[in-house]
Amino acid sequence: MGEVADVLLVSPTSRGIGGVAQHVASLADHLKRRGYRVSLISSENTPIVQVKGLKNPSFMLTSGVKALAEKAEVAHAHNLPSALAMKTSAAGRRVLTLHGVYAEQIGLLHGGLLGGAVSVLERALLRWADVLTTVSRQAAEAYRKLGFEATYIPNAVEVDGDVEPCRLGQPQVVYVGRLSKEKNVEAVLQLARRIAQATFVIVGDGPEAARLKAMSKDMNNVFFTGGVSRRKALQYIKGSDLLVLPSLAEGLSTVLLEAMALKTPVVATDVGGNTEVVQHMHTGMLVNPGDTEALAEAVSQLLHDRRHAEKLAENAYKTYLENYSWNVVVPKYLEVYGLE
Repeated sequence: MGEVADVLLVSPTSRGIGGVAQHVASLADHLKRRGYRVSLISSENTPIVQVKGLKNPSFMLTSGVKALAEKAEVAHAHNLPSALAMKTSAAGRRVLTLHGVYAEQIGLLHGGLLGGAVSVLERALLRWADVLTTVSRQAAEAYRKLGFEATYIPNAVEVDGDVEPCRLGQPQVVYVGRLSKEKNVEAVLQLARRIAQATFVIVGDGPEAARLKAMSKDMNNVFFTGGVSRRKALQYIKGSDLLVLPSLAEGLSTVLLEAMALKTPVVATDVGGNTEVVQHMHTGMLVNPGDTEALAEAVSQLLHDRRHAEKLAENAYKTYLENYSWNVVVPKYLEVYGLE
């Protein structure tokens, strides 16, 4: 295939601080910088049913209809709710990127019965793609075991060098992301009770927000910011002594990469793509998911041993530059698009 001028990106979301949204928005920007015309279908410009449990199914249907009018040569869909639009578009090249093992994520959020049903649907939808990519090696291996050829292309981030730090306390620990079950933000509140001398800032919004705020109403060292701009989220990361990510499941976390790029030390759980981004005791610290005691021990250790924390952050920054910058990742997408 010769040089292609038009690329269609499809994603359930393309705005906000979420990892998928950031990935898609940045990919669109970098493709435009290289001279490609990019069109985008997302819930921000496509009608959906604003009811929990119906957002993704309705997006699949409405985006599928909208894509009928798209004339791009390459259709690049992100996660399964975007697969129908990839299929109905007139694109000659169809690429599907999965930000985690989708059926496993659904099973964790909604139970094994629905997860099993989605697994059957997932296998059917994956066959619509000419190329299947994943943002983590772990997910690529999982899909290969199902009989699909999967190409690993990691997430990437770009962070301006002039991010101003935002600090609400000393020392400060930050969580950034969706407030949902699989993120296990309740563990941050448990940390706050154990480490009362630290300030914990929880950045983001989601279905667990009301419950988490109710749990922390008697805690004066916990602050919820609600939904904020990406730039504000980066300021909280930059102003913190440590970022914590206690997830029960992850693809390849954009927020971990952002912390690495800003030289903020990280403690994360040993799940999904976290194990690829964080090398234990070299670029950060990893603990078993659900082990609150080990999480608290790791956080306390890095808060007290600043020299060690700074060394981990410096190593993490070098890893980010070598593997997770857009200058490294964009050419890999252009190759699967058939443009290089």
